[in-house]
Amino acid sequence: MKLASRYNRVNLVVSLIVLLLTGVIYYIVIHFILTEKLDRDLRIEEDEIRAYVSKYRKLPLPGDFQDQKVSYRPLKKADSLVRTFSNCVYLNEKENEAEPGRSLLTYIVVNKQLFEVTVVKSRLEAEGLVKLIFLITLGITTFLLLLLFLLNRFLLNSLWRPFYSMLDQMKAFNLADKNEINAEFSKVDEFTELNQAVLAMSQRVKQDYKELKSFTDNASHEMMTPLAVINSKLDTLLQTAGFSDQQGELIEDIYLAIGRLSRLSHSLLLLAKIENNLIKNEELIDLKELLNQKARQFQELLQSNEISISLNLEAKTVSMSKYLADILLNNLMSNAIRHNLKSGHIDILLSADQLIFSNTGIAVALDDTRTFERFNKTASSEGMGLGLAISRQICNLYRFKLSYQYENGRHSFIISF
Repeated sequence: MKLASRYNRVNLVVSLIVLLLTGVIYYIVIHFILTEKLDRDLRIEEDEIRAYVSKYRKLPLPGDFQDQKVSYRPLKKADSLVRTFSNCVYLNEKENEAEPGRSLLTYIVVNKQLFEVTVVKSRLEAEGLVKLIFLITLGITTFLLLLLFLLNRFLLNSLWRPFYSMLDQMKAFNLADKNEINAEFSKVDEFTELNQAVLAMSQRVKQDYKELKSFTDNASHEMMTPLAVINSKLDTLLQTAGFSDQQGELIEDIYLAIGRLSRLSHSLLLLAKIENNLIKNEELIDLKELLNQKARQFQELLQSNEISISLNLEAKTVSMSKYLADILLNNLMSNAIRHNLKSGHIDILLSADQLIFSNTGIAVALDDTRTFERFNKTASSEGMGLGLAISRQICNLYRFKLSYQYENGRHSFIISF
């Protein structure tokens, strides 16, 4: 979940809880204020009755008005006397229906006769006012939550746009690309600092990578001449007679080691040329024809390893260097043979969208996070661990995608065009 969405959700939940609690407290306070107002009106009515009795020595006539009712009841001296306020339901005779009311039960002495005085005022208007306030509060709360949601959704997306722009560029960042990271202007200090840090980091990493690549290129190039001289001298030495068996074995070991070093130097130089896009001569390559050609070229090696091969090829042409296309297919074919089982099988499928090399092999999936790294190889491999790295670099050069899958005991290398 994105940070903006999570913040929006938490903000809405907290706001909803706060607004609901505030609404409940507001309702209780309003209800209390209105009840106090009714009690004050009841006390005023009580004072008026007492004033009337004091002046005229008799009770005023019982009243039954639209929102007020006054009644009297004579009491005995033994009756308990407690002055109380309470909620009640009384009959509104004009409307002929029961209504909620607030009553005051009090007592008064008239001409030495004790009377119970009940004054009831209607709470219908107050209850209506409370309901109206509640509905208004609910409406305002809903409106505020909706407004908060919309503001967070659009405002936060706008605020976080520089961050996501930088994140997308970091995901697409490639050391071999010449494209630079472009920071989007932001008025937020944290994003500005982030942009500056990412730009500085990318420039430092590119500079380090450039120096490392330059060192590798120069070292590989400088090794080619001495290696060629050593190879030539060894060839001349091997043509001379008079070596003992032990001397012959030593010279053969040196010859094999020099050959391996030559191949390593050649591979590193090839990688450098691909990364620097120094191999041009793009042309339309008929992959179906080229794959058939590779199957014929590797036929002897396949037979010697008792490996069968199946081709399912559709017509497909790509624009790329013929030299690099040869290297790419040679690497994938060699890899499928070298890491296959005795009497194993290779399937090559070519469609308009994909080229798949699928082979039997060890029943363990490769580490797909390191499969295409340089010098990454299994313990049993006799190669240098550069073939798949070169293959991926070639695919990257032409914007193909090379991926690895392991399924049902088969290792598959897939080129998506």
